[in-house]
Amino acid sequence: MFTQQAPVDLGGPVRIVGEIGKAAEFGVFHVLRLAAFLSINLGLFNLFPIPALDGSRVLFLIWEKIAGKPVEPSKESFIHLVGFGLLLLLMVVITYNDVVSLMFGPR
Repeated sequence: MFTQQAPVDLGGPVRIVGEIGKAAEFGVFHVLRLAAFLSINLGLFNLFPIPALDGSRVLFLIWEKIAGKPVEPSKESFIHLVGFGLLLLLMVVITYNDVVSLMFGPR
């Protein structure tokens, strides 16, 4: 996606429910495989160094180790707040796109 070699194909909760429905048509094994795939993806996404995720907490701990002192809690909290806000905005946009594509078909 980042190098434009694959199409940007994001889906949120609405699309996930649709994909679970499609997988259920093929049987329980496919639903379990999709559940495992989603769990692994969520775990890896959580490790990205995006504020408000665990990956950014790891970066703050590395910074503390290098600098010898922790980042001020107020600054760290503000960084996490901004990151959380951006993640919520991304979630709203992705959910909106899911609903639009559900109603009017893929773009």
